[in-house]
Amino acid sequence: MDEQGHKPNRKERRTAEASGGMTDRLFLEIADRFIDVANRENRTVQATDLHMAFLYAAARYNAHVAKNVVAVSEHEPFVDEMTKAYQEMLRNHLADPQV
Repeated sequence: MDEQGHKPNRKERRTAEASGGMTDRLFLEIADRFIDVANRENRTVQATDLHMAFLYAAARYNAHVAKNVVAVSEHEPFVDEMTKAYQEMLRNHLADPQV
């Protein structure tokens, strides 16, 4: 669903994917790849250590994107935006009985 509340149909999703755009399906596939890495690493690293390494990596990558890709000049609004997004995602997953 886009910012205006429009849910793309199959043709729009395929067009977006073909042009390198992010779709909900692609977003979830990429997230699943990160989860697969975590699950593989969890064979030898405790989850209590591993989740902090993933959080650190996400923060590091988001800092790179902010500074070098979107050239954020004011860091605090970006930090607030990322923090709110993470809190919402975390709350949603904690409420999910399948997690």
